[in-house]
Amino acid sequence: MTSSTRSAALPVSPARSVPFLNLPAQFEEERDELTAVILRVFARGDFVGGAEIEAFEREVAAYTGARHAIALNSGTDALLYGLAALGIERGDEVITPANSFVASTAVIAHLGATPVFADVLDDQMLDPAAVSAAITPRTKAIMPVHLTGRVAPMRELMELAQRHGLAIVEDAAQAFGSKRDGRFAGTFGEVGAFSAHPLKNLNAAGDAGFVLTGDDAVAERIRRLRNHGFVDRDTALEFGFVSRMDTLQAAVLRLRLPRVASVVERRRAHAARYDAQLDRSAVGVALDPPEMFNTYHLYVVQVDRRDELSAFLSARGIATKVHYPVPIHLQPAAAKLGYARGSLPVTERQADRILSIPINQFLSADDVAYVAATINEFYR
Repeated sequence: MTSSTRSAALPVSPARSVPFLNLPAQFEEERDELTAVILRVFARGDFVGGAEIEAFEREVAAYTGARHAIALNSGTDALLYGLAALGIERGDEVITPANSFVASTAVIAHLGATPVFADVLDDQMLDPAAVSAAITPRTKAIMPVHLTGRVAPMRELMELAQRHGLAIVEDAAQAFGSKRDGRFAGTFGEVGAFSAHPLKNLNAAGDAGFVLTGDDAVAERIRRLRNHGFVDRDTALEFGFVSRMDTLQAAVLRLRLPRVASVVERRRAHAARYDAQLDRSAVGVALDPPEMFNTYHLYVVQVDRRDELSAFLSARGIATKVHYPVPIHLQPAAAKLGYARGSLPVTERQADRILSIPINQFLSADDVAYVAATINEFYR
């Protein structure tokens, strides 16, 4: 038994607490302004649709340079309606990674299409070579996932899509404000889908999401689908759904949108400290290439003895998460797709080694140093 294994087994009274998230701190920072936002919405009695939604859509479009932004009730519906608006249907295939949250694949299945999984690169991004090998005559779209705040290799994926006549739907749920080659995540493909769940860098006070697109027809159809298929108050052109963003959530997001750059700046500063302080001989860190602007929704390390390390950190007051321990192709829900362990070796190896460590904007430099030092201590 190694010394680190012995110390991991011993009960420890943590000297400090380093939370993974700190939503109460965000509330305290914004208490008075959030109160004013809530009062404004309630005073109007404008709870569904209206001026706040329209203003949020304009402001997000302006922020990202997108032609259209459409507010929805979740990032999942943003993916679902993005695919639907592009005509993805039963019999079609959509290529996507399996290391994402399960919603990325579920939306493909909900449309009757077939998810086709491709393996990933060392930085967890979709591997263009694996995508190329997975393309068949039934392939209609590629869905890269900009996981953790990184942006997938879009130049190569767009070349593949153009060569084979495929659409691209970007799952940018974790990457609002991220860039690659100077371009915002969610603006490369036909559709970019975002989540504004409370855990995200740009976060609402409940479920919320939105779509970016440069295609007028796609935007029109998503707006229709989110509201029962109506084109006016009394005419339903098709049978749609209810996926409207609550007005209150739009108002909260409007408050936070101008501040997201500051949130990202603080997270990037923490990431730079981790990059400098973690012992690379024991801790795998995927460093970003120069063309990448990572917003660090998560900071993920790849390590041996991941579960032991997580317990060691927990005993010392440091919260961690695993995003995600079971790849989608190995979930019971995906059994009918025919994948088995060994189908996606890089994805599976990473799933056993990834660990998300705290990087929220309310940490101090000392907190980050403590986390890094404690991880280094475990491996020494």
